[in-house]
Amino acid sequence: MDSTGKRLAGRIALVTGAAQGIGRGIAERFAGEGATLILSDIDAPAGEATARALNAEFQRQDAASEREWQSLIETIERRHGALHVLVNNAGTEGDPKADKTPEHTPLEDWNRIFAINAAGVFLGCKHAIPLLARSGGGAIINMSSVGSLVPTPFLTAYGAAKAAVEHLTRSVALHCARAGHRITANSVHPGQVRTQMLEVLFDRLAGQAGITRQQFEQNFLAGIPLGCYQEPVDIANAVLFLASSEARYVTGQAIAVDGGFTLAN
Repeated sequence: MDSTGKRLAGRIALVTGAAQGIGRGIAERFAGEGATLILSDIDAPAGEATARALNAEFQRQDAASEREWQSLIETIERRHGALHVLVNNAGTEGDPKADKTPEHTPLEDWNRIFAINAAGVFLGCKHAIPLLARSGGGAIINMSSVGSLVPTPFLTAYGAAKAAVEHLTRSVALHCARAGHRITANSVHPGQVRTQMLEVLFDRLAGQAGITRQQFEQNFLAGIPLGCYQEPVDIANAVLFLASSEARYVTGQAIAVDGGFTLAN
């Protein structure tokens, strides 16, 4: 354990999708533990506000763009000379108005969800691994979802893309270990965190079920054994552990932080 009490002191960390929600929660936790932070998001105003609040750097980024990934990693190396932690958090549910079932999901929605949630994570790993290795090693944490661990016919593309993240993470972990890069790679699978994405989903599913939003929330909450929704800090705590030296021997793992949801569903 880091004896300084700052578990990420001296470490340079990149968190994507950091403007709000889980990404912001991770960034806040990292800032409190002494990390030098670079934040990215496609929402520049919100991302810049988060960066100012945390004394961090910000760069607007479309996680689905390889060119923007290359530019971001090059900028980090030029400014800092190293990278020690990558958190691939950027993600999307896609068009909130689109039908998400296997029969009716629009191909355009499927492709956009995979471009950000799966290809974006792949691109982050692809372009960050060389810099992480040159920096003496580090940690990659890829944000997946409990949606990769249970069937999600109401979010077909999202669940499939997050399952791809889990499999990709194991491949990255084995590759880095065999290459001697001293890089760990793990996926984190949040459950029900009250983010804007979940609020939109609840509205849509309640309407489809023909019940009130309150009724839907009560029914959904009954499926979480611990009996409450999560806060972003609950996920951030798990990510912090994986980013710290305490997890130096943990790699290729899929860690659910879900209040027992996957146990009961």
